Amino acid sequence: MKLHYLPSSEETATLGTEALRDRFLLATLFQPGRLTAHYTGLDRMIVGAAMPAGEPLPLPNWKETGTSYFLERREIGIINLGDPGFVHVGPKRHALGTHDCLYVGLGERDVAFEDTVSGHGRAAFYFVSTPAHAKHPTAHVSRSQVETDPIGDPTKAARRRIHKYIHPDGIKSCQLVMGFTELEPGSVWNTMPAHTHSRRTEVYLYFDLEDNVVVHLLGNPRATRHVIVRDREAVLSPSWSIHSGAGTGSYRFVWAMAGDNQIFSDMDPVAVSDLR
Repeated sequence: MKLHYLPSSEETATLGTEALRDRFLLATLFQPGRLTAHYTGLDRMIVGAAMPAGEPLPLPNWKETGTSYFLERREIGIINLGDPGFVHVGPKRHALGTHDCLYVGLGERDVAFEDTVSGHGRAAFYFVSTPAHAKHPTAHVSRSQVETDPIGDPTKAARRRIHKYIHPDGIKSCQLVMGFTELEPGSVWNTMPAHTHSRRTEVYLYFDLEDNVVVHLLGNPRATRHVIVRDREAVLSPSWSIHSGAGTGSYRFVWAMAGDNQIFSDMDPVAVSDLR
């Protein structure tokens, strides 16, 4: 596990391209046959990915958690970005199709990721874990069970659909909120006008970009910076930072939040005219 802490707003304004990428971008999450993880300074979120190819990949325990097993004091949300696969939770095996989500609560000792065909290596499990204080039951929701109407203005290239999985009106959790957004054809902007979360932090994982890129804006709204993001790369967003991007083509992104509350609409909006 890699420890990944964030600079202050003032320090961020002084960083060059490579330093920004090193501090805010998780670029090598998905590695065939491996499970990777980053322990972040964002409300102690752990961000990782598993791409099993052959034997199931168990969710290990790292010394950084300070516990005897990974979910002793944590919960975890998992979304499969690849071909169908399985997630083992104790003796039960859960089948996850493409874009399906599985929540596993505090106290589950054994979690493992498996491909549907041994050696196939195309299931791609993305996960985010947050500290938890109470147990909520393991729950699965499929992509087909969550349908939403589009939001945003197509004349401003920001028409999109937000699919909420783990939230107060869906899968229950202690503090984790998680889902994904997909853009409508012809739209490129996500989350514009921009906003910050003074009470929460967030991670964006961009996927289904193919050969396209996203120009992701971050930083203080009056001193913005940017990173170029490619397929299956994640960007960390502290509470003081905006998190918004425009793509050179179609894409989707997983969002995950943690902090003082689980209210999806708890945002501090930033007018376009105030961006610098």
